[in-house]
Amino acid sequence: MAKTLPKKDVVVLGFGWTGAIIAKELTEAGLDVVALERGPMQDTNPDGIYPQTMDELTYNSRRKLFADLSRETVTIRHTARDTALPNRQLGAFLPGNGVGGAGLHWSGVHFRVDPMELRMRSHYEERYGRKFIPEDMTIQDFGVTYDELEPYFDFAEKVFGTSGTAWTVKGRNVGAGQGGNPFAPDRSHPFPLPAQMNSVSARLFGQAAEAVGYHPYNMPSANTSGPYTNPYGAQMGPCNFCGFCSGYACYMYSKASPNVNILPALRMDPRFELRTQCQVTRINLAADGKTATGVTYVDAAGQETIQPADIVAVCMFQFNNARMLLLSGIGKPYDPETNTGVVGRNFAYQNMATIKVFFDKSQHTTNPFMGAGGNGIAVDDFNADNFDHGPAGFVGGSPFWVNQAGTKPISGTTAPPGTPSWGSGWKKAVAEAYTHHVSMDAHGAHQSYRANYLSLDPTYKDAYGNPLLRMTFDWQPNDIRMNLFMQDKMSAIAKAMGGKAMSLSGKKDGSRFDTNSYQTTHLNGGAIMGSDPRTSVVNRYLQSWDVHNVFVLGASAFPQGLGYNPTGLVAALAYWSARAIRDQYLKQPGALLKA
Repeated sequence: MAKTLPKKDVVVLGFGWTGAIIAKELTEAGLDVVALERGPMQDTNPDGIYPQTMDELTYNSRRKLFADLSRETVTIRHTARDTALPNRQLGAFLPGNGVGGAGLHWSGVHFRVDPMELRMRSHYEERYGRKFIPEDMTIQDFGVTYDELEPYFDFAEKVFGTSGTAWTVKGRNVGAGQGGNPFAPDRSHPFPLPAQMNSVSARLFGQAAEAVGYHPYNMPSANTSGPYTNPYGAQMGPCNFCGFCSGYACYMYSKASPNVNILPALRMDPRFELRTQCQVTRINLAADGKTATGVTYVDAAGQETIQPADIVAVCMFQFNNARMLLLSGIGKPYDPETNTGVVGRNFAYQNMATIKVFFDKSQHTTNPFMGAGGNGIAVDDFNADNFDHGPAGFVGGSPFWVNQAGTKPISGTTAPPGTPSWGSGWKKAVAEAYTHHVSMDAHGAHQSYRANYLSLDPTYKDAYGNPLLRMTFDWQPNDIRMNLFMQDKMSAIAKAMGGKAMSLSGKKDGSRFDTNSYQTTHLNGGAIMGSDPRTSVVNRYLQSWDVHNVFVLGASAFPQGLGYNPTGLVAALAYWSARAIRDQYLKQPGALLKA
C-alpha cells in the first residue's frame, strides 16, 4: 500500500537547472518546496574531486553521470512503419542522472537566442511566404518575445557567472573590435565576466573566418574567466582550462551547474527539501482531471509514496517531461496521421556537421588537451536568418565555431583521410595529428516535422512496469539541404587555414538518423509552448492548458530546435515562468490564459 506524506506547497520533479531555478524562486516566495530526483546525490565533492574526476574511462566511456539505461531508456525507430527497439547503450545523446542532471555534466556554452527564432513561423511567412515552409514542417512561434525574456536572460547570466563580450548594451555599441557578435540582440547589461582567453585553435579559426569575410566573435561561456560571486552568494573560481568539462563535475567550481550556483543557497532555506533516489511514476489528478493533487513515486527502499502538493513543476529531461505527461493522462497524445493532439508533438534535435583541418608538424601546435567547455570563437553569418534563405531553399540556420573543450586520449584519437584504420601506420598518424589539428562544427538548428514525434511504447516497459517512451525520428530533406549548405560555407574557413588535409563529417543525400554517433544532448519539443491549446501543451508561462497547477519547464517547451545551445533559453524561460507563478498564479490560482 502506498504511503501518503504531509502536503507540500510545491513538488518539483527532477533537480537539474529548471528544478533548481523553480525551487529557488518559489521558496523565495515563501512556499514549502520538495524536489524529487530519480538519481543519486551528486556534487563537486565527491564527484568532482581532483584528480579522480579527470578520468575519461569512468566518466565519458562508462557514463558515470549519465542515465541508467538498465532501469529506464527510450525505444527508437525511423518512421511510424518501423518497429521501435530499446536504446541499450548511450550514443547519439547523453541524458544526465542524479542531482544536477544534464546541468552537472554539460559543457557550459551559454547563448541567449536569436529573437527571430522565437517567432519562427511568423518570420518565415513574412519574409519568404507561406509556401516556402515545407508542408510537413510543423514549426511555430513560442508565444513570447525576446524583449519580454531579456531581463530573465540577464539574471540567468548573473546566476551562472557567464563570461563573454557584449555587442550593444542599451543600444550603445561596446563590442566592435573587442570580440563582440554583430548579430547579437541588444542587452540591458554587459556579461558578468569578460570573455575567456582563446586557444590557438580558436584564434586560427577566427583569423580564417575573418579572411573569408565572416564576423568572428567570442563565444559566451558559463566557465568563469575570473573569480565570481553570484546573486545567491554562490562562489566560483577561475577556469584553468583543464579540458574536463563536458561529462564531468568541475573540480575548480568554475563551470556553472545547479550544484554550484543554486543548491548551496537552497540548502540554507528550511522551506526546501531535496529527496534523491525517488522515481516519480505519475502525476495524480483530481476526479475531474483538471487539477493535480500531487505525485506518486517509488523511493530508494522500493516504497510507493504519495506526495500531495498544490503545484507540480515538471522539470525532468526533455523527453522525460513528455513521457510523464503521457503516463499521467495530461494533454491529448499527438497523432501524426491526423496531425491532432499535442503531447509528443514537434520533437526536434540538432543538425550537425564537423570539419577537421590537419597541419604539418612544423606549422601549429594546437594543444587540444586543454580547453574550457563553453569557450571558443564562433561566426553567426549563417545562423538564424542572417542570410537570404530564398536561393538556398531550406528553413533554418547554423552558427560555426571552434569550441575546444579538451580532447581526451580515448575519444580524441583522430587522423587525416587515408590513414590506415589500425596498426603502426594508424598509431603514427594519430600521434602526429593530435597536437596539429583543429576541429570546427556547424551547430545547425533542427526543425520540427509531422513525422518526428514522441509516444508511449506499446511493448517495452521500465523497471517500474510503465511503458517506455518511443522516439520516432529521422532526418528530413530540409535537414539534408541545410547541412550540405553549411558544410560548403564552413569549408571556406577550413580551406583558409591552409592545412595539409581536411576531413568532413556531415549529412549527405539519403542520410538516416544514427543512434550510435554522438551529436549533442540538445533534444527539443514534446510538450511545446504556444498560444493555441490545439497545437501546444503549455501556454506562454509554461502552464498546462489542461491542468492549471502543472507547469512543465525545459527544452520540451521548444516548438523547434535552435542554432544555439538550449540552456540559456531554458534558464530564461524557467525564471519567466517562476515570475508568472509568483506575481499572478499565487494571487489567484487558475488558468493564467484562457484556452
